[in-house]
Amino acid sequence: MLQQLPFVLSNTVSDDDGRQHPYSRIRLKMLQCLVARLLDKILKFYAKTFSTSPLNITREIYTSLAKHIETYFLFRENKIINVASGVDIANPDIARLLKKFRLLNEFQKDTPSFWIRHPEKYMEEIVESTLSLLTVTYEQMQRNETSQKTLEPVHFLAMLDIKATWFRKWMHGYYSRTVVLKLLEKKYKSLIAAAVQQCCDYIESCEIGINDTVQLSSMLNQQEISNKQRRPFYTEKELYYIYFVHSVCLLGRLLIYAHGRKLFPVKTKKRNEPVSLMDLIVLIIRILCRNPNVAHRSLTGQSDSYSPASLVVEVLRLLCDRKECATECLYKSRVLDALLYPISALLKGRQVYSNGDEITLTYIADVLARIASTEGGLSLLLYGENAKTAQKEITSSAHTIVQFTKKLLTDEIAAASESEVSPLLKGAFIFVCRQMYNTCEGLQVLIPYGLHKCIAEAWKKASLLSERAPTPVAGVESSTSVAQELQNSMQWEEMLLDSLLNFAATPKGVLLLQQTGAINECVTYMFSRFTKKLQVSRCEKFGYGVMVTQVAATAPGTVALESSGFIQALVSELWSVLECGRDDTRVIHPKSTPIDPIDRSCQKSFLALANLLSSYYAVYELTGKQKLPNKTEYFLREVPASVIDVIDRLVIINSDAKVVSLFNYEQSHTFGLRLLNVLCCSLDTLLLLEAQYKVSELLLKAQRENVTETSGRSEDFIIDGLSVERNHILVRMNLVGGPSERILPPRALQKGSDPYPWPMFSSLPLPKCYLPENAKGSTLKQDADFSKILLSSKKHEKHIGWPESCRKQFSKTMIAKPDAIQGVVLADLLEKFVMHVSDTSSECYFSIPEYKGDTNLKNQTLSSEQQLGIKMTVRYGRQMNILKDSAEQDLTWLLKHSENFLKKQQTPVNSPLRCLQGGYAGHDWFASSLFLIMSGDKDRALKFLQRFASLLVSAFLWLPRLYASIHLPVDIIKSGIHPLYSCISHYIEMLLKQEVPLVFSAFRMSGFTPSQICLQWLVQCFWNYLDWCEICHYIATCIVLGPDYQVYMCLSVLKHLQPEILQHTQSHDLQIFLKEEAITGFQVHKYLEYMENLEQAYRPMIMTDMKKIRQQSD
Repeated sequence: MLQQLPFVLSNTVSDDDGRQHPYSRIRLKMLQCLVARLLDKILKFYAKTFSTSPLNITREIYTSLAKHIETYFLFRENKIINVASGVDIANPDIARLLKKFRLLNEFQKDTPSFWIRHPEKYMEEIVESTLSLLTVTYEQMQRNETSQKTLEPVHFLAMLDIKATWFRKWMHGYYSRTVVLKLLEKKYKSLIAAAVQQCCDYIESCEIGINDTVQLSSMLNQQEISNKQRRPFYTEKELYYIYFVHSVCLLGRLLIYAHGRKLFPVKTKKRNEPVSLMDLIVLIIRILCRNPNVAHRSLTGQSDSYSPASLVVEVLRLLCDRKECATECLYKSRVLDALLYPISALLKGRQVYSNGDEITLTYIADVLARIASTEGGLSLLLYGENAKTAQKEITSSAHTIVQFTKKLLTDEIAAASESEVSPLLKGAFIFVCRQMYNTCEGLQVLIPYGLHKCIAEAWKKASLLSERAPTPVAGVESSTSVAQELQNSMQWEEMLLDSLLNFAATPKGVLLLQQTGAINECVTYMFSRFTKKLQVSRCEKFGYGVMVTQVAATAPGTVALESSGFIQALVSELWSVLECGRDDTRVIHPKSTPIDPIDRSCQKSFLALANLLSSYYAVYELTGKQKLPNKTEYFLREVPASVIDVIDRLVIINSDAKVVSLFNYEQSHTFGLRLLNVLCCSLDTLLLLEAQYKVSELLLKAQRENVTETSGRSEDFIIDGLSVERNHILVRMNLVGGPSERILPPRALQKGSDPYPWPMFSSLPLPKCYLPENAKGSTLKQDADFSKILLSSKKHEKHIGWPESCRKQFSKTMIAKPDAIQGVVLADLLEKFVMHVSDTSSECYFSIPEYKGDTNLKNQTLSSEQQLGIKMTVRYGRQMNILKDSAEQDLTWLLKHSENFLKKQQTPVNSPLRCLQGGYAGHDWFASSLFLIMSGDKDRALKFLQRFASLLVSAFLWLPRLYASIHLPVDIIKSGIHPLYSCISHYIEMLLKQEVPLVFSAFRMSGFTPSQICLQWLVQCFWNYLDWCEICHYIATCIVLGPDYQVYMCLSVLKHLQPEILQHTQSHDLQIFLKEEAITGFQVHKYLEYMENLEQAYRPMIMTDMKKIRQQSD
């Protein structure tokens, strides 16, 4: 019979007309065999059929077997063993039943791989028969309401597949998942209710103290490790536990799908109220927190995958990894409170249940870190469930976590019975805080706790201990333990360094890192990981590019990068792709001739070098007061080791020795000229390079030499790639102006008979064609209403409300008639406004000593950079028809007095940083701008600066104001980091993430930071980026409306540039675009209403922090 049965089945089973009467009789015979002495043979037949027959046959076999088992549980309940009696596998009835379940389970796990190839109704029958079987006993017990607990089908399935692998596979594909969820919702919701009930029962057993989880999970874990046969006997507790494990895995898989979450709430038999989705999440978190002390081998690498904590954490990790799941399930205050309950209890000195062990706390920290690594989770931790960033102060969540972390670091908390907290637990909670403080908004919340100081202290202790650790000696018994202890100590030290390093992800964090004294060690550690191409962390999508850029924006960060070897490695990598490597590597195929000015192979190195040298402070620390090597001979394999060497070999090629030392002269020199062009976009860098290396003179000389020999004319230039690059740079260096005030020649040839119509030159001044005709300044009429405000200031000089009236009228006029605020009107406005507010004690932030002037100005000399800056300013003023012929002497007089005035408020600084040796390193762009606003009136400008210096806005608008200032704390002065970077740039990045998230993401992807380009804009008062009219409006807006408008101004500009930023992010040249291109089409008055809205939302927070610059930074 058995040999012929497959043939009979294949010829009797029909799916077309539903006539299966012959099979029904055969099916009945098979069911009879399942309970007779032919059981073993019929089971072998079932197994053979499952493995060899098509799905239309195996479906019938499977459903018949499932129906048979279901009938067994339905009508022979008197023979079903009570759970309290346990399960003896040697019992023949139990053994036969387990064999049947094994067949079902093997088919359940195999069939998802091929059932998509068959009609959906096949799968529906298989799924429905399975769910019907698993729910039959639970529904029966609910109907009978008996207190006696008998074995259920799930018990047997859990013995064979404890982690519900079958359910995971069924839920993986959309094809089967849809059917499973539909049937669960319509008919078999009791399966979910039973699983939830098991979780509730487990919690109850924990509360009444009858839980043996440690032994049970260890038993299951050892059974899996040893891969032995199934246990011969399952006790009552073991049966309940495997059912519980199966239920947790099933529920966890259900929760990650939207339709699975919609199945809640569910009604359980022991609760009056239905169990909602939030109830279930809190329930499984309670299971995590109630986890008994698991064997400490878990901390050393061998995890117990069957412990409740491991099971729950696996579920929570699945939810964290899916944004939609996390938003719906975890980003809730109730869930966060449940996670933080053990931590809060320990902070209050109370015992957490009966066990607050380290493993449980480490698991909690892991979940919190995953929550904090996402936008929604971070917002929940920092501000609560329904809070807005600017309107909420610190809440209990972030407060609790950082307090607990600090106490762990200082060993003020011992988890459970531990005498000393392990580094693993400390590191886990530091990592949670790290996900917060490596963002601007998170750092803003955590700053008051001084966590950077605690981590730095812990690192110093760990470093000291690792130095004192004895060296392992071969042959000594204790050498193994000593080596392990030394390795653990080094890992702990590296983890602390890594945590400190992550403060460098934000502008303010760089300052905090510098104040710890560990910035050099952190950057060295970063370089070691960078060279190995290691990931920043498991929660970080991008590499170290952002951190390198943030660090390079400051003088101490640049020095740390240089001492770590990072810059040398960067230069060496550049040289290997541009020219040659250090070693003679075998070349199989010659390099292709580059088509683009910067070849694709060099693009990454070019951007990395541009990022590194984006800040003037970085350039000054690396090149300031240093001469070029200018050797008489360069070897072909001589690789540069510093930025000075790169400038010497690629930029300033002023000898034949340099030319012949390059394998690819044109390509390499083009690279150097492109780099020079990017550097010269920073006016301070331009002045530095011009003062030290006479760059313009060298470029003009190169142009004079680049003429045709056959031509009789001296100005018949050869048009090639290098001459076009030099022409562009010369115009950029010698002509100042915004988008409509100068014309920069293109760096690409055009098609046609005249490929380059722009005139080249080899001497100054520039040809007039690079200056637009409409670039001249114009005389404008005054606005009547605004004039009345200015006139009223004379009548009410001491009127307290006048500044506020002036602010309102200023905003109104700026929006309606922006052209009215220029020239004389602007100068009068600024002068009278500053005069009024400087006479108001509440508006004065700095105390200013009396300055009577210095008559000995003839013996005082300004720096070379200042002198070149004066010439540039006067040239720009004459270009705009603002200044007279004697303006150069007047501006020199103003800057000398300004320098003497500020020196009376400076303190001597002893620092290795070049930028802190001598006077302010750079040109005073604000004073120069003011000189132009005052139409070259030096006395008026000086009086304005003396009054202006007492206002808070002067600290951020006038950079030399705070150089080595006595008003700053000593540690801030020695850091060499200006508050414009640590405060203003910090809030620009923070608010950019909130207000223009696409632009913020674009910066993150590019490895460039908003703070760097904004710092350059603000330092040079938007010179070369905006037209003079808009520069005046920017300065007036910040002085009249408040210093926080610097933040709003940069946000407005970045919002205005959003389309271009997104476009250039895709083309991987965002930083080059932002530095080289002027801000076209931007007008301050068009964005003033937007800025006012930002003021209403963020001013309290920003102004509070700006006013703290005199305080010691914590």
